[in-house]
Formats: sequence, C-alpha cells, structure tokens
Amino acid sequence: MKITELKEKLKFAQGIYSGVKVASCAVDKDGREFFGVNCENAAYPSGLCAERSALFGSVVHGSHIGEFKEIHIISNLNKVLYPCGACLQVITQFLKRDAKVYLYNYDLSETKEYFLYEVFPFGVRDEDIKN
Repeated sequence: MKITELKEKLKFAQGIYSGVKVASCAVDKDGREFFGVNCENAAYPSGLCAERSALFGSVVHGSHIGEFKEIHIISNLNKVLYPCGACLQVITQFLKRDAKVYLYNYDLSETKEYFLYEVFPFGVRDEDIKN
C-alpha cells in the first residue's frame, strides 16, 4: 500500500459538516487493497466512517471477515486521528487480533503503528458470542 495513494483518496472524502476528511485502506491476507473514505450526512448518524466504508465495501469483492492483515488510516488533520469505537468494533471483526493498524497525520510527519489488540483489547469477536 502506497501512502501517497491513500493520501490522494482524501479528496473524495465528504467531511462536509466537520471539515474532517478521512481515508482508509484495508489490506487482506492476499494483499488486495480496499479503500474507503468518510461520508458525512445531514442526519449525522447516517454517515459512514472511512474504516467501515473500506471494510464493508470489500465484501462485494469477495473478501471475508477475519481475513485482513492490516488497515491504514489518514486524515486531513495535523495530528493522528484514531478510529472511533464503532470502527474499532468492525475492525475487530475483519482483522486478526495481531493485525497491524497504521495511523498517519496529513503531512506524514507523525505515524503510529499498533497491533489491533493494543488499540482495542476488549472488542467483541465471533468466538465471544458463539457457544
């Protein structure tokens, strides 16, 4: 995944109310890349974050829950922006616990790299709700 390509996707983000634009790229076990951007909506809960956009959109291309090895997230802010709680829960479903989460600020002067279990250690996983 080229960070320049991810940054370029920010131009498609629809941060029309907050001014915050976010782009994400989820990479599956086969190295396929799925991009998403945030899309805000006048009915605020109806918008969608970039992380969920990338992951949910991957399903139509044949991806499967649990088969992702990393996710990259960038915003138009001058600081690293962490995923919201809803996105973290979805990321927990799609990525393995030891998958990588990469976060970037806009000018790429700050980057963070975590294992998913470090960012969201107590997310609900399939094995938690199945007998």
